[in-house]
Amino acid sequence: MRSLWLDTAPPIPSDALQEKSAFDSVVVGAGLTGLTTALLLARAGHRVAVLEARTTGAVTTGNTTAKLSLLQGTSMSTILQHHDAELARAYVTGNREGQSWLLRFCDEHGIAYETRDAVDYATTDTGARRLVAEHEACTTAGLATELGNAATLPFPVRKTLRLKDQAQFHPLEVLAGLAAEFRRHGGVLVEGVRVRGVVKSDSPDVELATSAGPVTASNVVLATGIPILDRGGYFAVLQPMRSYCVALTVEDDVPEDMYLSTDSPTRSLRTALVDGTNYLIVGGNGHKVGHSSNTRAKVDDLTRWAQEYFPTARRAYAWSAQDYTPAASVPYVGKVPAGGGHIYAATGYNKWGMTNAVAASLALAGEILGGNMPWADTLYRTKVSPADALQTAQANAVVGMELVTGWLSGLAKSGTSTPGEGEGRVIREGARPIGICTVDGVQHRVFAVCPHLKGILSWNDAERSWDCPLHGSRFTADGTLLEGPSTSDLATTRR
Repeated sequence: MRSLWLDTAPPIPSDALQEKSAFDSVVVGAGLTGLTTALLLARAGHRVAVLEARTTGAVTTGNTTAKLSLLQGTSMSTILQHHDAELARAYVTGNREGQSWLLRFCDEHGIAYETRDAVDYATTDTGARRLVAEHEACTTAGLATELGNAATLPFPVRKTLRLKDQAQFHPLEVLAGLAAEFRRHGGVLVEGVRVRGVVKSDSPDVELATSAGPVTASNVVLATGIPILDRGGYFAVLQPMRSYCVALTVEDDVPEDMYLSTDSPTRSLRTALVDGTNYLIVGGNGHKVGHSSNTRAKVDDLTRWAQEYFPTARRAYAWSAQDYTPAASVPYVGKVPAGGGHIYAATGYNKWGMTNAVAASLALAGEILGGNMPWADTLYRTKVSPADALQTAQANAVVGMELVTGWLSGLAKSGTSTPGEGEGRVIREGARPIGICTVDGVQHRVFAVCPHLKGILSWNDAERSWDCPLHGSRFTADGTLLEGPSTSDLATTRR
């Protein structure tokens, strides 16, 4: 599957990495967080390189719905369940700063976006009560939301929560603009180079081990969704979540506002005009990574739902994205614990990365450059805590028990039959779990254990990938690393 955004992306050139390169700052990951942080540092005179293992925007940013909204489902209610009103207001301030900065950048560089109202909607009484609670939470945090019961949707709703004058855009057009401005300030953007770890050194600088050789920097920013270095312990306080999107051509009247359901299963709607074609984008059906045995059905269900209410809808694109839900309900941003003071990270945007990414970038650049942002000091004071780690570990323990129980009870036995096209499964050969799949007529065999913390992988038939149910690492059919805390590919095996 490939997203509408990635398929229609403007060209973003890649630079060459010189041997034994040294920089003031290296940013790992060329998504919205990475490129915004890199640009801010480059504007301040830093020699900056962005290292991207795949291509610019290939992971979360290129697979988002790209809603630049301060109304974020029922996030504010959840934040206030974990934190005080001061932190909630800081969250809103930071996201508003991020939204304003990005819209101002788009205005200055001729990048198109559309102003839209953001609307949460409920179709049940339970959902309506959640919206009332979210409205109260938003009011406490300083958001001027409006309760109502009218929506331009082709089905009845019980209640709506509206925030006016939010925005939507094409995320790869934004990344292309950021990359061009970053280069104009002397920045280096290198695709196809994977950072594998940090080399221990007596030097105050950080030496990164990469697939292209060593790279040295005074500061390193991990903008990789989930940080690739375990020293911060972030993987222990994040739940990796997978969700799905379809872009459909529609001749029916479609709602112009950006909609999000508060009831389950989640339904997200927005429009997009790309290369002269109008699309309706429908998202939802999220689940923990590696916890669904039939992901393809989740994509088909979104299409079916769209066609039920928009009969002329025809699916043109389908894709999925990965997000990380933080145990603390707010992002973890700042210096990495045990990172020696030179390594920074931003993670845990909880599916609201467009505003949170830029807010994190402003805070990270400010911290590196010696600036002062009171809202950031309040918002990002939440660090990885033992209590959060315990909560996440308890959730993951269920996964681990399911894996062990299934394995020992013989649910994954040796077999000789070849999986059908697009299918995959894990079998047992002696004491080894082996993943076997068939993609484009080619059979692949991999050692089906995640290199990160040894979770047994599951097959994702929608993305045709091997996914780890513990911390969200993902691999192609032939074992090549796609994303997650792992930094190495899967071992292949022969029969």
